[in-house]
Amino acid sequence: MSRSAVNKADADAVNSDDSPAGTPARRLRRTVIVAVIVALVIVVGAFVTDTVAASRAEHRLSTSLATAPGIEYRPEVTLGGFPFLRHATDGEFTGIVITARGVPVSGCTYPQAPDCFAELGATLGPVTVDDGFDIGPTEVMRTSSVTAYSLLNSVNLGRMLGILDLSVNTPATPDRVGGGGPQFGNLERSTGVVLTGTVALPPSSAPEPGGVPDPTRAPSASEYPGAHTRVSVTVDLSVVDGRLHLQATGFYTGPEEHVVSAELSGDGAQQMRDAVLDRFTRTLPPLPIPWDLPATGAHSAGSDIMLTAESGPRDLRPDRF
Repeated sequence: MSRSAVNKADADAVNSDDSPAGTPARRLRRTVIVAVIVALVIVVGAFVTDTVAASRAEHRLSTSLATAPGIEYRPEVTLGGFPFLRHATDGEFTGIVITARGVPVSGCTYPQAPDCFAELGATLGPVTVDDGFDIGPTEVMRTSSVTAYSLLNSVNLGRMLGILDLSVNTPATPDRVGGGGPQFGNLERSTGVVLTGTVALPPSSAPEPGGVPDPTRAPSASEYPGAHTRVSVTVDLSVVDGRLHLQATGFYTGPEEHVVSAELSGDGAQQMRDAVLDRFTRTLPPLPIPWDLPATGAHSAGSDIMLTAESGPRDLRPDRF
């Protein structure tokens, strides 16, 4: 075949791509691409709209909860159910999670201490409301269950016990070797919780003749003029008359980080050992719990202490949180 014939065949092949027979295929591809892009835009737009609507509704409920007595800051709120617009329109949510921080509590044991604060939280089961987009302060939230808590971190628990440098530790139980790992989540215990802090040593260290160490005058080692010691003790947590009770059970000598007091060793130090354990034993003043639910349990959660409450079906109002 001559060179001119080959060139003509190549030209014909190129021209065949631009023939009317190839045009519908290209148009179909373009149509499909445009349709996919439009669908993606619609999906993204719907998702953004749903998210914005959920955020506004959660802000509205948060503002309503902040009208409750003692709530100084707007709580964090999560409304369960996706897509939100459908659930809000029906007035039905799969659940509601509420967290309110910086709630003042009474019970600090000495005037020099700052105020004490707790974190309040509640998890509601399936909830029905009249208007899912606008849950006002007096609106009724009908829920199938409520789990609530009042949480004290180590700083605020120390203020209430009069032990300024208090720390809380939740040792892993024997069946959870290496239980501090992330696969186990936050450790929780009602018995054997470790508290470490500095306390005065009675009776010979009393700052006044015949007196006893008084946490209202000197709660911490940095301020106490008499003998003192830093020690780790184990405590059990329970509920007594609706209040959080801490019962010291002994001195901790386990594998977790702890402090051993040399001042409390020996047969002649039994009186001081008993007095130190008494400093870690106390029934705290009443702690607030969402909707004044009666406390049903107490446990540690990592370095925090929680008083918990559970209830079945209830009608709740945000302004009574």
